[in-house]
Amino acid sequence: MIECRNIAKGKGKGELIVSSEPISFLGGVNPDTGEIIDPNHELKGEIIKDKVLFIPGGKGSTVGSYVIFQMMKNGTAPAAIICLSAEPIIATGAIMSDIPLVDTPAQIKDLTNGTLVEVDGTNGTIEIL
Repeated sequence: MIECRNIAKGKGKGELIVSSEPISFLGGVNPDTGEIIDPNHELKGEIIKDKVLFIPGGKGSTVGSYVIFQMMKNGTAPAAIICLSAEPIIATGAIMSDIPLVDTPAQIKDLTNGTLVEVDGTNGTIEIL
């Protein structure tokens, strides 16, 4: 069990998709498909729908919170989000959309692409399954 800071409540389980780069949800993610569309992002072409997204944090416009909300409405949102340091754009979007969100994980060495995890945003934990 990896301890974290809890930000948005709930549990989400899925395959990790990991990036060393922050994501701008406005213009960087297609809310209709869940695909990363930023041409300069290392995850370009990847689908984050139903995955557990692990990123350093967000970047860009505050409208990104509403893009996350639209993804939830469209059924294309990630199952959960893990950030090294969540900022207000990601936090607001996750809270509005009931997407579990944690940050500042106590350790990250086991959080690699393809690993199945469950994020508990209520208690602030990540469990490797």
